[in-house]
Parts: sequence; structure tokens; C-alpha cells
Amino acid sequence: MCIAFPGKIVEIKENNFATIDINGIKKDISLDLLNNVDIGDYVIAHAGFAIQKVEKTEAKERLNLLDDIINQVYNNE
Repeated sequence: MCIAFPGKIVEIKENNFATIDINGIKKDISLDLLNNVDIGDYVIAHAGFAIQKVEKTEAKERLNLLDDIINQVYNNE
């Protein structure tokens, strides 16, 4: 099973690659599977490819969930 969280496109590079930011973690991904994405958009990435564009409100909800999960893990140690 795979759990994916949205990343915000912070840079678009050559050859249809982009850098996304997921709560401060940056990763380079390919945009070859999506059309009409731009800096500031949120996408779901899997295996190095952006596979789905996500609306900003939904992205924020998912990222808040990620924060909650991280806080629970570190507060229960």
C-alpha cells in the first residue's frame, strides 16, 4: 500500500521536470504524465512522476493530516 501526500510545485526545470515541496522536503519529479500544471500548483507524485493535480484546499487538508501523523509519532516516543 502506498500513501501519497501532495507537493507544491516550486520550480519547473528543463525536460519537463519540476521540484516539489512536501512540508519542507524537496524532490524532483517528472511532469510528463500531466498537462497544465504551473508553479504553485499541488500534485500527487508516485515513482518520480506527478500523477494527479490536487486543489489547494484538499492539499492543505492532506498536509495537515501529515503534520498530525508526524506529531503523534514523535509525541509517543
